[in-house]
Amino acid sequence: MLSNILSTATVVLAATQLVSAQTSTKCNPMEKKCPDDPALGKTVTVDFTKGENDFFEAADGTKINYDGQGAAFIINKETDAPTITSTKYIFFGKIDVEVQASTGTGVVTSFVLQSDDLDEIDWEWLGGDETQVQTNYFGKGDTTTYDRGAYHQVASPQTQTHKYTVEWTKDHVVWSIDGSQVRELKYSDAKDGTRFPQTPMQIKLGTWVAGGKDSPKGTVEWAGGYTDFSQAPFTAYYKSVTIEDYGNGKTGAEKYVWGDKSDGSYQSIQVVMGDGDDDSETSSSATSTQESTKTSDATSTTKSDASKTTLSTSTTGTSSASSSSTESASGSASETPAPTSENNGDAEAGSDPSGAAPTETSIPTTGAAFKNSFSGAAFGACLLAAFLL
Repeated sequence: MLSNILSTATVVLAATQLVSAQTSTKCNPMEKKCPDDPALGKTVTVDFTKGENDFFEAADGTKINYDGQGAAFIINKETDAPTITSTKYIFFGKIDVEVQASTGTGVVTSFVLQSDDLDEIDWEWLGGDETQVQTNYFGKGDTTTYDRGAYHQVASPQTQTHKYTVEWTKDHVVWSIDGSQVRELKYSDAKDGTRFPQTPMQIKLGTWVAGGKDSPKGTVEWAGGYTDFSQAPFTAYYKSVTIEDYGNGKTGAEKYVWGDKSDGSYQSIQVVMGDGDDDSETSSSATSTQESTKTSDATSTTKSDASKTTLSTSTTGTSSASSSSTESASGSASETPAPTSENNGDAEAGSDPSGAAPTETSIPTTGAAFKNSFSGAAFGACLLAAFLL
């Protein structure tokens, strides 16, 4: 009994260390006046098999190779963390990413949407997990609860290219694999909407090392163990990405402007159109053209949700080699206008004809995008363990 309590206390201590680490934003509009967010305002497709593209900006130290498989994100050592971030924001939308995840125990491949006030929507693949992918979300960087993550079955993600989709509206977030819905988050299910991701986001793609020799124990355990760099290089291939900006129901947005002392709600964001006019209907519905999706037979195994890992701060927590310069992008991307709100219909929850809800389970949210917070529950568990000693 005592040994079980001590073991639990050890995990909780590790989680506490993780939670107190470092997700960051250049400027949080809920705290001060920040620059406006440049809007995508349309649909863009980036085909990485054709080379680099200026829609994405590479993080310092990032070097990406391009070939017939797409953009190769390569890890050779613990400090490697190749990451690219979109230069434009979307205000609700749909993103399709074709990717073959990296191999390697402890190596994480990530596809992340993140806003200036730390709203976040994630896909994450572990190099040592050949049957599952993880989804997660965060609102305002809040990590006071650990019930947001889920595992979903997918065939051989490190050897096969699959299409992973996020459909994001003011009403819900839907995650899909190869066109089959695996999860839905409704607005009301995220603390009555207060922790629902709802502010303009950038798209981040990358890989990083969670199984490093200096990584926190909880992160290493979540990642499946320490990374054996004698087996490097470890490579993830991003084949293409299609990004559709719903513009909160408006076509041709130029920028998204946060109101002074914003409460972080989508209603507090102004949509400024390409002609420079403000759109006063900031609370209008953002809808989608998503066809009805079928719910996959995704199954999963419940695990404790102790800490958080996404690529969003991988270049902060495990910075890439600084000797490499930031790469510029010069390729072309095919573009189509974003749909008007009149042509969009709200995606219905649970579009499976059987009416069955997608299965999902809690997962450990671990690693790079650690949140600046302290877990009272973790602290209490540690005190209990100490008392019993």
